[in-house]
Amino acid sequence: MDFALNEEQMMFQTTTRQFLESKGDLAISRGYMEGNEKVLEDLWKGLGDLGYMGINISEDHGGLGLGDLTLVPILEEMGRAVVPGPYPETVAFAIPLLEAYGSEEQKNKYLPEIAAGKCKLTLALLEESGELSPSAIQLKAEQRGDEYILQGNKILVPHADIADTLIVPVRTGGSNSEYGISLLLVDSKQVNLQLQTQQSIDQTRKMVKVTFEEVRVPKSQLLGPENAGWLILQSGLYHLNAALCSTMVGGIERVVEMSTEYGKTREQFGQPIGRFQAVKHRIVDMKLALESARSLSYYASWAVENNNEEMIEAVSMARSFTSEAYIRAASANIQNHGGMGFTWEFDCHLFLKRARSLENHLGSPQYHREVVAAELGW
Repeated sequence: MDFALNEEQMMFQTTTRQFLESKGDLAISRGYMEGNEKVLEDLWKGLGDLGYMGINISEDHGGLGLGDLTLVPILEEMGRAVVPGPYPETVAFAIPLLEAYGSEEQKNKYLPEIAAGKCKLTLALLEESGELSPSAIQLKAEQRGDEYILQGNKILVPHADIADTLIVPVRTGGSNSEYGISLLLVDSKQVNLQLQTQQSIDQTRKMVKVTFEEVRVPKSQLLGPENAGWLILQSGLYHLNAALCSTMVGGIERVVEMSTEYGKTREQFGQPIGRFQAVKHRIVDMKLALESARSLSYYASWAVENNNEEMIEAVSMARSFTSEAYIRAASANIQNHGGMGFTWEFDCHLFLKRARSLENHLGSPQYHREVVAAELGW
């Protein structure tokens, strides 16, 4: 299997890197961490102007009609710059679900706005138990006439404070089984949501607790069939986990470059530190992990795009390996930089914080290894 990018994908990669550098590269994240949310708004608008918000949106709804593999180089560049915001949740979760399960009214309402860079979406999945299981979905949605009345909480919702729409798994029937889970599109400006920012190790990924108190959502906002939302949710999570792997590959690539460059320029005992075995071997291990993570990530995105029979294990294999590889690489990068690597002024900490924040997001490495084992019949 050829894992190389084709000419069109390389063009997307080059253009994305140039665009992010024009916006300040890592300065985007630092500005956002300091409370400047305008940098994110400017970034989102620019992505819309470039057409990168509509990569996988059908041409009928203002997009380019391309697939998951075309998103890979763009997501890698996002990871290289530790870009804040719900870009993966919007393009790699919301768009595939809207295209596959959305009503024509929903597609006409959301997809053109997303493509134009005017609409951000996120996933409000976790509840107090923190588990990724059907029984953990207990946010009640009681049907009254043409509305659902929502009562309950969602925790650790990425960027819920700036998202225009939340995709919310709710309990519309049953009690603990897969049956009875439905997905609702909740427009944050149309309802009264109580938002509470939660502590996060990564200040570029704002996590929010969302409280629903008698929140009324029209029945027309139901995404897919009622009570059959669990399988739809899983479908979206395959796309999203593959996308997160791509962002992590971009982060690993960046820290490898940082360590290599520092190893060439930082001198100790009259020679560059990159000549010392301890540093040299560490960088080689980082590079090997990068190439393995990239291969697994590409295969996962290909499997998702083609709905391959090995899709589930491909995504979980990529997710478990890449999550741990990112942490090891980001940690080694700090170690290679020595004492300077621990300072706020150096950018090393941005990548370790992002790696740690993604480690258990949508499943820990152990969780995904168990998924792979189950799929292989072990």
